[in-house]
Amino acid sequence: MKNTQPTIIVRDLVKKFGDFTAVGGINLEVQRGEIFGFLGPNGSGKTTTIRMMLGLLKPSAGSVEVLGMQVDGNTEEIRPKVGYMAQRFSLYSDLSVRQNLQFHGKAYGLTNDELDKRMQEALAMAGLEGREKQKTKDLSGGWRQRLALSAAILHQPDVLFLDEPTAGVDPVSRRAFWDLLYELVARNITVFVTTHYMDEADHCHQLAFIQRGKLIAKGSPAAIKKEKMSGQVLEIAPSDAVLSTKVLRRAAQSGLLPLAEVELYGALVHVVAEDIERHIDAIRTQLVQANIDPGQMAIIEPSLEDVFISCMQ
Repeated sequence: MKNTQPTIIVRDLVKKFGDFTAVGGINLEVQRGEIFGFLGPNGSGKTTTIRMMLGLLKPSAGSVEVLGMQVDGNTEEIRPKVGYMAQRFSLYSDLSVRQNLQFHGKAYGLTNDELDKRMQEALAMAGLEGREKQKTKDLSGGWRQRLALSAAILHQPDVLFLDEPTAGVDPVSRRAFWDLLYELVARNITVFVTTHYMDEADHCHQLAFIQRGKLIAKGSPAAIKKEKMSGQVLEIAPSDAVLSTKVLRRAAQSGLLPLAEVELYGALVHVVAEDIERHIDAIRTQLVQANIDPGQMAIIEPSLEDVFISCMQ
């Protein structure tokens, strides 16, 4: 019979540092074999939460259950069954790829024969074959992250915690890293990942948004887009996106236009408002009066980034 018990259960979790509340009573559940994305701006409480889930920080209140066990009091039992990849690269730069994996494997009690087998599997999965003798400090950011992931799964954990694993990594390497995560999920490993990249969040099965220690949205990416986005999104491709953003924000603040949000997206501008179609001509007029060519305008489906910004505001 299939086990339907959630892999992770968080109940009324609180962490205070003196008078400051870093995490203010969050509740969530993570199912087995899914990627659960935990999103929030810097300082929102993501890392503090993940450290409590691992038993590295004691909660001020509430509880965390991992694999059917309370974390508080059972850390030694849980540790061999979870993998952790910290926000900052934590492997030894002067050691080779193989030496780093050997060190981590022995730390988890793997024997020589078992360790060699696991290392070969991890190297193959991460595409690190042929780089075994290379010093870790000589690897690019993307390859270092692959090595860190290999070390985290060497002991074949049931749950993998990743704290902003692709921060500072180029888009191609980030995509390759996420392909590896899907391989792990195919093996029924549960992945709990913090990130601030919206394109990565769209690849998660379930999401939770946190702001100032409080959860403000939970659900699948599609459900959050549907339930949490108020208004329609107008995408504009003007001749000057930065100036257009300033002009439209001033118009909204002065009451000339009933715009809920005006955000810069590279060379594009996204404007959010109820019944946005009624305001397109007025938006175009504001831009033309500021000597800006409005370019193409189109009402689009909101992206996860649109929804995230709306929730944060």
